[in-house]
Amino acid sequence: MITQAEEAAQDLGVAAFSALAYTKDPGLTAIRDALASGMADEAEKSKGHAETDEGGDVDRVDWAEIVEVGLGEGPGRDYWRHLMATYTPNFPGSNTIVEESWLEGKAEGKAEDILRILGVRGIEVSDSVRERVTACTDLDVLGAWLDRSLSVADAEELFVEE
Repeated sequence: MITQAEEAAQDLGVAAFSALAYTKDPGLTAIRDALASGMADEAEKSKGHAETDEGGDVDRVDWAEIVEVGLGEGPGRDYWRHLMATYTPNFPGSNTIVEESWLEGKAEGKAEDILRILGVRGIEVSDSVRERVTACTDLDVLGAWLDRSLSVADAEELFVEE
């Protein structure tokens, strides 16, 4: 059972296995905390070396993903996801499944927010507007549309460039 961040950082694989092996143990919270903190420590140590060191950033992200899947559905997984959001294991730019999922989730969330704001404001949203908003994956564009959704008089105005 690995409950110290320093020990987890020395061997992320063993620490991940510890988190999976003790999923029913009352000490699981300490194990997950140590693993997440160890991943963050390891990320900090290897900053700038991820592209040249074998097993750099990709291993950290892979272990994070393996632990998430291994925890199954429920509060243990929810807490792990919270830790990963808190410690963010430096995946932007690495084109991993985790990054793609994270970006897709952010885009979906912004699209939902845009449509909800329009709905709450009583603005009718056509199928074509709904489709365009939900199909967009560009976070900058969605951010601009989100800002506009607060003041437009018509849903089509979201797409008008200022």
